[in-house]
Amino acid sequence: MLAKETKYSWYRGTEKKKLLPFFKEENSFAFCSDVPGLMKYFNVTYSPDDWRFFIDSSKRSLKGVLLHNGNNHPSLPIAHSVVLKESYDNIKLILQKVKYEDHVWSICGDFKVIGLLLGQQSGFTKFPCFLCEWDSRDRISHWEKKEWPSRQTFTPGIKNIILEPLIDPAKVLLPPLHIKLGLMKQFVRALDTNRPCFKYLCNKFPSLSYDKVKSGIFVGPQIRKLMLDSDFENVMCDLEKKCME
Repeated sequence: MLAKETKYSWYRGTEKKKLLPFFKEENSFAFCSDVPGLMKYFNVTYSPDDWRFFIDSSKRSLKGVLLHNGNNHPSLPIAHSVVLKESYDNIKLILQKVKYEDHVWSICGDFKVIGLLLGQQSGFTKFPCFLCEWDSRDRISHWEKKEWPSRQTFTPGIKNIILEPLIDPAKVLLPPLHIKLGLMKQFVRALDTNRPCFKYLCNKFPSLSYDKVKSGIFVGPQIRKLMLDSDFENVMCDLEKKCME
C-alpha cells in the first residue's frame, strides 16, 4: 500500500515509560511534579535563576511553560489544562502543583495574568498599575504629570488590591510584546490621518482596513517589519522635524 521510497517508523510509546513518571494528572489538569528530575532527563544543568515561568491562556487551554532566559534550550511545558480558566484560584493551583515555592522563578505573562498573580482587582479600576499609583480617572494629569508615586504595598483592601499576592512583585517580568503593542496603538491614534505618516502606514499594510490602521491594531510581526524599514525611519525623522517647528 506504500511506495518503495516511503519512510515510516513504529510508534513505540517510549515517552510513556520515560517521561510520564515526571508528570501527574488531577481532574483534567496535567502538571510536572519533578522539574529537576525532568531537566536531568534532558541532560540540562538546572538552576531556577536560568529559567522564567510563562503563564497564559487561550480559548482552549490554560498553560504554564518554562522558558530559558538565554534561549539556549527549548521551552518546557509543565502545566496544562483544557478545563481550567484564567482565574486567581486556578493560577494559585498551578503554582502549588509545580512547587513554585521550591524554585521561585521569575514570572512573565500578560497584564491580566500579572494582575491575578498580585491579587489586583480586574476591570477599569482607579489604580490598575502594579508598579505605580497611576490614577486612571485623573484624566487631566495624564498629559501633564510624568512621574507617579511607586506602589508601596499590596495589602488587600487598599488601592484595588483584593487578594493576597501569590508571588513577590520583584519576580514579575514585564511583557515586552504587550508594551510594544500599546505604544504602537497610542502612536498611530495620535497621527493626523491626512498627513504622509498615516498614509504611509496604509500603503505599507494594504491588507489592513482603514479602520484597523486608524485604531492602531497591529500584531508583533507587523511592528517588527515596520521598525526594520528604513523608509519608515525617514518618515519619522520628517515628522519629528515638523513637530519641532
